[in-house]
Amino acid sequence: MDNIQSIKNRFGIIGNSPALNYALQVAAQVSNTDLTVLIVGESGVGKEVFSNIIHSLSARKHNPFIAVNCGAIPEGTIDSELFGHEKGSFTGAVDSRKGYFETVNGGTIFLDEIGEMPLGTQARLLRVLETGEFIRVGSSKVQKTDVRVITATNRDLLDHTQQGKFREDLYYRLNTVPIRVPSLRDRKEDIPLLFRKFCVDFSERYKTPSIQLDDEARNILVNYPWRGNVRELKNMAEQISVLAQDKLITAQELRRFLPEVNEPSRLPMIAAPQAKSNGDFSNERDILYKLFFDMKKDVTELKKMFFDILQNPNIAHASNFQDSHLMHNFHPQPEVSTTAVPTAISSPQQPIILQESNKIDHHEEVEETLSIADKEKELIVKALKKHKGKRKDAALDLGISERTLYRKLKEYNINE
Repeated sequence: MDNIQSIKNRFGIIGNSPALNYALQVAAQVSNTDLTVLIVGESGVGKEVFSNIIHSLSARKHNPFIAVNCGAIPEGTIDSELFGHEKGSFTGAVDSRKGYFETVNGGTIFLDEIGEMPLGTQARLLRVLETGEFIRVGSSKVQKTDVRVITATNRDLLDHTQQGKFREDLYYRLNTVPIRVPSLRDRKEDIPLLFRKFCVDFSERYKTPSIQLDDEARNILVNYPWRGNVRELKNMAEQISVLAQDKLITAQELRRFLPEVNEPSRLPMIAAPQAKSNGDFSNERDILYKLFFDMKKDVTELKKMFFDILQNPNIAHASNFQDSHLMHNFHPQPEVSTTAVPTAISSPQQPIILQESNKIDHHEEVEETLSIADKEKELIVKALKKHKGKRKDAALDLGISERTLYRKLKEYNINE
């Protein structure tokens, strides 16, 4: 435990959570070996600090150390950065250049965000880890290097291997000694200590009194999710140190710097659709689809009612079938006698012809048209008749622009 505390003092690590202490213990134990280490943790937890600890406590501490962010190097140049290249090997290669594995020979290289490394570079890295050999880009000469590799990621590399985004053999080679750095919300007892340390540092830097939190504000601070972890906490402490008017921070004052506290939900909202003002007819076509299927549903219900009557004619008298709302929708013109089933009822969707005698002989279905264009034309003609040829009123009733209506009139050759 004394060794862990000395590491904390040396590298400025604040906190006493069991998960943090265990991670430091593993880092100290593995430092004197040349084993490959994979540091896993969310963004902002301090993974690079652990790579410095391992290098500084190792036998390589007097040799070079370099940290490389694999996600910050373009895919086309990362091979050259890591392994070097020969003159003329690609456009812009005016001179030969040594890569990091050559310049850091005998030292330690820290590959941050290893999950962002391209698959081709992963194959080269696997060869270095297994044999200590590499080849410059554009060369055929095999070179040797003695470099300890420490990697870090905030991604689930095992899941990446299953998706084909990361080599499985490289994953197991890197995962020789895993170190999991806990997130800040998993070590809540350390949040007040870290916040206090950051505030003292900033008060000394800016020559201002150090801020204090009341009990309610401290409770909010501890239970805040801290998705950016220690980095976010440090930035927020600096912001409060500079902008807070009163150095005793209340819960209300703290909420000004933590706006998410007031948000009941972080779920995305679905924006309401906007009406289209251009000549695109897709929105009107959606309306026509809806009308079409609504009408077909009504026709299906009407057919079912007729079939029931065919089987039991008394239903027509018992249910006042001819006075139903559905009948008025489809045949509002003449009233139907209450003593007989109508001999013919026309439907805009699917005509049904019934012949009446003392006994119904048969019924016949006529195949309905499913053409959307025909339905569009039919609705436009009806709207024009309804509004006595007034295009503006007809377009408004149809839910389309007057310009779109004019274009449709020409398209379907409709004469008003």
